[in-house]
Amino acid sequence: MSYLNATNELYKEAALNPDVGLCCTTNPIWELPGLKIPRIMQEMNYGCGSTVHARDLTNNPKMLYVGVGGGMELLQFAYFNREKAGVVGIDVVDEMLEASRKNFIEAEAQNPWFKSEFVELKKGDAMHLPIDDNSIDVAAQNCLFNIFKAEDLKKAITEMYRVLKPHGRLVMSDPTCEQPMNEELRNDDRLRALCLSGSLPIAEYVKMLTDAGFGTIEIRARKPYRILDPKNYPTNELIYIESIEIAAIKDPMPSDGPCVFTGKAAIYYGKDDYFDDKAGHILLKNQPIAICDKTADQLKKLNIDDIYFSESTYHYDGGGCC
Repeated sequence: MSYLNATNELYKEAALNPDVGLCCTTNPIWELPGLKIPRIMQEMNYGCGSTVHARDLTNNPKMLYVGVGGGMELLQFAYFNREKAGVVGIDVVDEMLEASRKNFIEAEAQNPWFKSEFVELKKGDAMHLPIDDNSIDVAAQNCLFNIFKAEDLKKAITEMYRVLKPHGRLVMSDPTCEQPMNEELRNDDRLRALCLSGSLPIAEYVKMLTDAGFGTIEIRARKPYRILDPKNYPTNELIYIESIEIAAIKDPMPSDGPCVFTGKAAIYYGKDDYFDDKAGHILLKNQPIAICDKTADQLKKLNIDDIYFSESTYHYDGGGCC
């Protein structure tokens, strides 16, 4: 059985018999004004973070969600686009699609504004999306891409890039791991399906996105997720897994490489009111400004004594001078 078959079987069972402990996250369940999320959707929230950010969802964006789970994030997305088929959900597991359809009926009963027709569910897989080119404003996946092995992950990211409009964004939450994992862990189909042994280092994960053409990357959160310990897993050392929330934006690729925001900031504290590097970056005195990693490197090369550079916080909320 391939690792994808193992994944499909795992989530078929999770659709038929909801498993509250299948995934867990430090995120609370966001219930926006006028939005009620049915308990069954919360129990089937098989993700490791959140992909729903209000600043991505202005002006009725056309949205795509791959790997529907119990439909919770699809319902949250529909809150921002209350049009027929404003949100498209894709899943390869028939039982998960059917469970979501049932859950949307419950959501209709609890939310007077919501209609199931706001969400169009389609069968399909992440490597062959049944979606037109350049047709989506915001695409999302939660705890899915980390399951894929390298070649399949490359295909899935390329597909997301294809369907996004120019300047559209791919919003994701996935486990990551900075420690090396042994081959037994990497090749365990069930542990991969459980969003554990497919976890990549953040730098490798980001490179997969920029190699696909995404010109801007935002790392929005980095949080504790899981421990793989020698008593319960085939490893000789304790392995710490985190989850990250990240947005990859289909901006043109800058000639000097992508802009990757990891939560760095610069603060100018010199004698003048501001500092201008003559390359498009103006730092007002004693006002922190978000900068991408590339801009941080460029400013550091100027050897200006009166600029403080913070380390990466792996939390970026927009703004800045890049």
